[in-house]
Amino acid sequence: MQFERIDIDKHRDEVVEFRKDSFRVSFGDTSDFGNEDDYLQWLEEKINDFPEGFVLVVDNEEYIGQLELTIREYQGKKIGYVNLYYLRPEKRGRGIGIELHNYAKQFFKTHKVSEYHLRVSPKNTSAIKFYRKIGMEEVGPEVEGKVIRMKANL
Repeated sequence: MQFERIDIDKHRDEVVEFRKDSFRVSFGDTSDFGNEDDYLQWLEEKINDFPEGFVLVVDNEEYIGQLELTIREYQGKKIGYVNLYYLRPEKRGRGIGIELHNYAKQFFKTHKVSEYHLRVSPKNTSAIKFYRKIGMEEVGPEVEGKVIRMKANL
């Protein structure tokens, strides 16, 4: 298992495919995904800020997942934020998510944050189960109940 920094020119198709699939899993369709070019522009801006936080997961020379990690100010303090934990459907439930989680924890520790957050659809029960397993707790609903904010300390 390796982590390869995202290069938008090289990985455009993979990152768009993975991000759209995350919407299908979370919300049932991609209607809230928006415009691909807007996503790629956002991705490019964030990669410039945190290049090591935006990686594809590679296994046997195949892209099987993606991480999008940033640092943000939230309620007056610096926290880590997981914008995307993603694995292809056939790779889920095999313990690979722990490796993504370990990468994310190391990224956040390197950036000297002691807390990280993410948002998850309440319909994505398998993701919520995984997040609880790795020690995250629910903070509460956001975006008119479309997502739940979860957090954990490092």
